[in-house]
Amino acid sequence: MALAELYSSGKLTIDRFLGAGTLRAKAMRGAAFLGGGSVAEQAVRFARNMVLTRLLAPNAFGAMAIVMAVSAIVGTLTDVGSRSAVIQNPRGGETSYVNAGWWMGMGRAISISVVIFAMAPWVAHFYGNVELSVLLRVTLLGTLFDGALSPRSILLQKEMKFGRWMVLNNGGAICGVALTVILSFVLRDVWALAIGFCSENFFRFVLSYILCPGLPSLGWDRHAMRDLFKFSRAAFGLAFLNLIFSRTDVFVLGKLYSTTDLGLYVMAVALVQTPASFLTTILGQSLFPAIAHVQDDKERVNRVLTEVTSWLVLFGLPCVVVIYLCGHSLLSIFYGSRYVVGAGPLVVAAVVMFLTILNAAITCAFMGVGRPGLHRLAVAASAIVMLVLIYPACKLLGVMGGQVAALIAIGASCTIQVIRMRELTGLNLSRYARTFAMPLLLSGGLLAVGLGARFLGLMTSPIANVVLVAGACVIAYALYVPTFFKARQGPSAVTGD
Repeated sequence: MALAELYSSGKLTIDRFLGAGTLRAKAMRGAAFLGGGSVAEQAVRFARNMVLTRLLAPNAFGAMAIVMAVSAIVGTLTDVGSRSAVIQNPRGGETSYVNAGWWMGMGRAISISVVIFAMAPWVAHFYGNVELSVLLRVTLLGTLFDGALSPRSILLQKEMKFGRWMVLNNGGAICGVALTVILSFVLRDVWALAIGFCSENFFRFVLSYILCPGLPSLGWDRHAMRDLFKFSRAAFGLAFLNLIFSRTDVFVLGKLYSTTDLGLYVMAVALVQTPASFLTTILGQSLFPAIAHVQDDKERVNRVLTEVTSWLVLFGLPCVVVIYLCGHSLLSIFYGSRYVVGAGPLVVAAVVMFLTILNAAITCAFMGVGRPGLHRLAVAASAIVMLVLIYPACKLLGVMGGQVAALIAIGASCTIQVIRMRELTGLNLSRYARTFAMPLLLSGGLLAVGLGARFLGLMTSPIANVVLVAGACVIAYALYVPTFFKARQGPSAVTGD
């Protein structure tokens, strides 16, 4: 039965599928808002990359990648988790908690600025690029603007007012991206990227006070501060360990190879990292608060996690196959022929990002039930594997070694996360594994069609390759998705999850 027929027959309605007025409805409506805003933002970023790869030399992207990696690693070392603490805490909506969270975040921003300002010359010397020192110090402005967002802006997420949060977060980013493109036509160098990055947080800063007016008070409630720090201590170090996994490749490749090689690698991998970042952001902003609302009901937490995972697998696995079949073609079409050398890292990165997104869903569950420390072992494992493998992998495999090491690391992390989730909530591993069954068949069929077309010589040009595989993908989904929706009828489709 076609999807339209399911709705017209009354067997499946929007209200019934979403469970109108329930937590599921709020979460899915929130995901729709965030998804729309994030799609718009990522579309603008994607269009920006298409323009910038034709205006700027690859070494500009390599230099900016180093700047972003250094800024991020310092940021994670001073991460106090104030925003997550406010969202998770049942009293987080009270003025005293909001104010305490703001001062924690602002203190972090100031600490980052001081550290980066001091270490900038050393970083420039290490990489043999004097320009990095000034670039790093310019990025400090973006960090300060991020810390100074309106105190009440965090309540948009806690109270699941995702429409206004979308305007603030994605709207600010889109304005900054637009400015970056304009500057690239004028400056034609890495400064267009640096100034554009800072401007994104500036626009968010301005929008936060327009949408959520209110200034922080000069003092803070000690009890509220202590309560928020309790959550922050449990999560301390997680962001830093995550960063070792996600950015070590940039540090090592930047030292072993030229900024041009690094730029080609970074932009190729960004082709999948950008949409993956979009999905993980949506998960963090919608799934985390949704699970926080039902954190005392383990069965509901498991049902929410399993259902979200089924959607992620349904769309994620075929995307990995598409990247495998069309990696060269996509890079040639979107960035130009000189970026085709990044096809190998792109394919491996697609698998890494798929596993990262699945991992992020479980992480949201840990955060939502107030147990961020359970995530620590998995993150530590991925960080250790990455540190051990990254240098030999990059020496032996070239730039692709960065993603090969990441793949092994995220595999270890995923395994540990699932085991810890079972220990925490009694997650049914058999039910969780079944979410992969049909998407695996769908992806296998898509792979067979693509390889068959390649064998028959039908994939003759970049555009023809993409059109053929995309057409096969649309047909596969048209055949499978009605069955997927139909399977969600019944009791679980109308519960309050």
